[in-house]
Amino acid sequence: MATLSADLTPVRPPASSRRRRRRRGTARIGWVAVLLTSLTIVAYSAVPYLMGSLEQLDPDRAPLAAAYSQTPGVVQVAFLVHVVGAAVALAVGPVQFWAASRRRLPRLHRWLGRTYLVGVAVGGTASLVMAPYNTAGMIGFLGFGTLGVLWVWTGWRAYRAIRAGDVRSHQAWMIRNFSLTFGAVMLRLWTGALVAAQAFAAGDAFDLDAAFTNAYNAVTVLAWVPNLVVAEWMIRRRGLPGLRIVDPSAPAAQPADRR
Repeated sequence: MATLSADLTPVRPPASSRRRRRRRGTARIGWVAVLLTSLTIVAYSAVPYLMGSLEQLDPDRAPLAAAYSQTPGVVQVAFLVHVVGAAVALAVGPVQFWAASRRRLPRLHRWLGRTYLVGVAVGGTASLVMAPYNTAGMIGFLGFGTLGVLWVWTGWRAYRAIRAGDVRSHQAWMIRNFSLTFGAVMLRLWTGALVAAQAFAAGDAFDLDAAFTNAYNAVTVLAWVPNLVVAEWMIRRRGLPGLRIVDPSAPAAQPADRR
């Protein structure tokens, strides 16, 4: 009589499948971290500025209020408009990268996308009004001013791409744009890290005010330049269109009529 035997060794999924699962798990963890840090900054760094006039705000909760309360009225309005626009973009932005919402709720995705881009346009334009009055001087003017220009420009490119039906370019430009939006989070993280590093290096001679000034001068660039580098790496890794300065959706110039 023939003996039948069964191989009870568990079948392992292919290595490529395991790598995909690990990447998806890592992406979920990263998305949750971005969402939570974004909402935290909105709650603790944006909302306090909307709780009263700049002159009356607690400097411990709203440290920039005292400085901007001494600026012209139009700059004070621009500061508050910037806070609102940036808060809207920071709160809505992470949701737009949730793939399930794009598939299951496309109309919600489109309306949230419009809300996000309005927040970017409003917050970015207001930041350009504020830039000459920032508390970091010329360094801040160049750093924050460049950030404001790129924030508005990348948002415009994302809008133009989706209007032209170029979804992949739209995704790439939105990744770049949100990396700049996320600069609001990285500004706080870099400031804390740089102050802590100076405290460790200085020991008993540590001066908190001087350390904060040094850190704030550095984060005018550190808050967003590394973000753009990471964003471009993510774009290339996903096979999305690379950076092109010229808008491909813009109408081409007609050649001159030679007669």
